[in-house]
Amino acid sequence: MLPRFVPATVPCRLAGTTKCFHSKVPGLLSFRDANASVNALVHIAPPERVDGRLDLRVAVKDNICTSGMPTTCSSAMLLGFTSPFDATVVELLQAEGAQLIGKTNCDEFGMGSLNTYSFHNPVINPFQAAGSTVQWTDRERRSAGGSSGGSAASVAAGLKESALATDTGGSIRLPASYCGVVGLKPSYGLVSRWGVVSYADSLDCVGVMARSVDTVKKLFDVISSYDPKDPTAAHPRARKKAVKASHASWLRAPGESLKGLRIGIPQEYFPSELDASTLKPLRRVLEYLKSRDATLIPVSLPTTPYALSAYYVISSAEASSNMARYDGVQYGYFSPTPPDLDKTKAANVYAHSRSSGFGNEVQKRILLGTYALSADAFDNYFLQAQRVRNLVRADFDRVFAVPNVLSPTRRKNKAAEEGIHVLLHPSAIRTAPPLESRDDAQESDESVLDAYVQDVLNVPASLAGLPAMSVPAGLGEDGWPVGVSIVGQWGSDELVMEVGRECERADLAVD
Repeated sequence: MLPRFVPATVPCRLAGTTKCFHSKVPGLLSFRDANASVNALVHIAPPERVDGRLDLRVAVKDNICTSGMPTTCSSAMLLGFTSPFDATVVELLQAEGAQLIGKTNCDEFGMGSLNTYSFHNPVINPFQAAGSTVQWTDRERRSAGGSSGGSAASVAAGLKESALATDTGGSIRLPASYCGVVGLKPSYGLVSRWGVVSYADSLDCVGVMARSVDTVKKLFDVISSYDPKDPTAAHPRARKKAVKASHASWLRAPGESLKGLRIGIPQEYFPSELDASTLKPLRRVLEYLKSRDATLIPVSLPTTPYALSAYYVISSAEASSNMARYDGVQYGYFSPTPPDLDKTKAANVYAHSRSSGFGNEVQKRILLGTYALSADAFDNYFLQAQRVRNLVRADFDRVFAVPNVLSPTRRKNKAAEEGIHVLLHPSAIRTAPPLESRDDAQESDESVLDAYVQDVLNVPASLAGLPAMSVPAGLGEDGWPVGVSIVGQWGSDELVMEVGRECERADLAVD
């Protein structure tokens, strides 16, 4: 049973705008009633007064350690677990006066695209189409996206201004698009992962979700500091080089036009799976950017079609290694063994607890990853996936005008007048899909594959470790939010957010 929530009044607004979810819904809903209808928060912290420069209420995804609240990763395996320490990102926010209000629902251990693989039940998208005639609490049940659906939905529903989330292959950008909020996946290594429960170590990033780009930047500026406890943290020298390279490529003074900014439109990011009804908001954003003197350039990233397959091989392989620690003896849930179980073999005891504690999706990815790392499949799957990853990264380096300061070859990029500064593409192949009941029949192969395909536009940036931000672009033909993503070279997070502000203005200009 979920804990009771502290009553409070919060605005029921769509992120970044003044539009209510529905005109018949009161402008204010109680904190408890709003969350009960969304299922975004799985734990609420006692209210406290904190002084500091960050006057923000922030929720934390349930796979980021907090010493004062449980960290369950929305899994039965960690139910009731409370970390003895805070993650570095939590410490940094608290030191600046942010008020942590609770933990957000997510797919189990971050494995999912629709936030349906959660021990706490799915998150329900808080958005309601303007043409709906039902009360907000009876709105159409659609996915909030995953795995950070709880973080996105709580921001969209007005439960708090911002949230910490994690992104492995689109887990921030996809929910941001579905819920109509801003979501930033920073460059890999800029934000500390110390205290974050690992899913795939070479892909996991801690990011920010909020109602506006400015709020995202406030939190990013606090959490993007070097942490010696994190072995994957980018060194301060690399950070400075990346910022210098980005500024040397294009730097705009406040209030000026976007003259000189070259935005690449990747042709491979418009696959057959993309719903054509989502393209109108994207075109509107592109037209706005062009009116601000930005240059739009078509580019090709030929390895993109292979990125999704490589991602699932790599992430599952790393997950199988990370999940091995949860054996029910040293870590995680222990399930009492039946009398007829052969306890002379420790593997039988482990397997019984792991089968009970892990959900079906986690078990599936552990098995897939274990196979990919086996002697028979290692060369054909895992190593091939790593080769594809290098090709994906090379594609990005080839089209960007900003050099990759982490590249060991330091190959010279295109000439300054030819390369692009950022890429812009749809954040998702469609608007938020309907939620299916948990009581439905077993998932078909087609529905499972459809869930995996949701991340097809987001995994390339994750494989390359690049900064990417999803910004609301308006509504699709069905009246639900559509997002556009801005992708930059490694370390060009400031540039990504700068372009994100312009895309945000394009959406507000239409409203």
